[in-house]
Amino acid sequence: MWIFGGRSAPGDPSETCVGRIVAWMIAQQILNGLITGSVYALFALGFTLVFSVNRVLNLAHGAVFMSAALLSYYLVMIGTPFVIAAAVATVVAGGISMVVEFVALRRLRRFSPHVMEFAALVTTLGADIVLVSLAHKLTAAQTVRFPFGTFPNQFFLLFGLRISLLQIIIVLSVACMLSFLVFYLYRTSAGLRLRAVASSDRASLLLGINPNAVYAQTFFISGIMAGIAGVLIALSFNSINAHMGESYMLKTFVIIVLGGLGSVPGCVLAALFFGVAQTLCVAYLPPGSADIILYALLFGMLLVRPAGLMGNAANISVVGRNA
Repeated sequence: MWIFGGRSAPGDPSETCVGRIVAWMIAQQILNGLITGSVYALFALGFTLVFSVNRVLNLAHGAVFMSAALLSYYLVMIGTPFVIAAAVATVVAGGISMVVEFVALRRLRRFSPHVMEFAALVTTLGADIVLVSLAHKLTAAQTVRFPFGTFPNQFFLLFGLRISLLQIIIVLSVACMLSFLVFYLYRTSAGLRLRAVASSDRASLLLGINPNAVYAQTFFISGIMAGIAGVLIALSFNSINAHMGESYMLKTFVIIVLGGLGSVPGCVLAALFFGVAQTLCVAYLPPGSADIILYALLFGMLLVRPAGLMGNAANISVVGRNA
């Protein structure tokens, strides 16, 4: 090895080796970030879907997310196989979301849109507090964890990058839910009714569509998405507590603003970008700087493009509803 002034000479094999190691490390972090962003996308999509159709911010979405994680834990603890426990927990999460819609929002729709939008923030926040308080009592304010061996801890190599079986399941789950959502919205009669209600609930009544049934379906699908995300996150970090949904709600607000309010494609792209950016910041920057950079990025986006990456000031909705 030739050394000039304490540095390796150009073309030194050691430099090539170091460069490859650095490139591999960055690629590994990007892969991890994309998987994290996939879960963010699944969580945020349910939130975005409700906003697109109902024009309300469901602040109980994080509590539904937490409820699915907690229920799956207790089902596993009584001996239920994890796959069955996860399926039951996600369906129950969809049911909880429907109950939130029926109790907290349905009666508000008789008021004007401006009154409803503010009242919905209060009622869904109240539902969130109720669910979190129940979980707080149930867990005695403790963090609970799945027993060791609940899910196989296997790893594989993908193009030289390390990926776990759980990460593969996460990607497949998110891909399946995205495919289902696109199929549901654009290839089914239920999706056509949903888009009609999103465009105008009054006009949909003249067409014989029951808006309340569509709202219930929307909240059920949103709850299912939150439930799947909750179970996957709980399994990934093996940490479940009553307040676990709060941090994800905060991240979701950043994602839907970056992507564009009501835009499904924008939500997915923003979630993937957010996941990669967060992972890289945590890995290579000083502790605590990730949040500073990401929220500064949000502030800059609002200044430059308030409607988000794929939003439009005149029409911010994947289903064609005018703002």
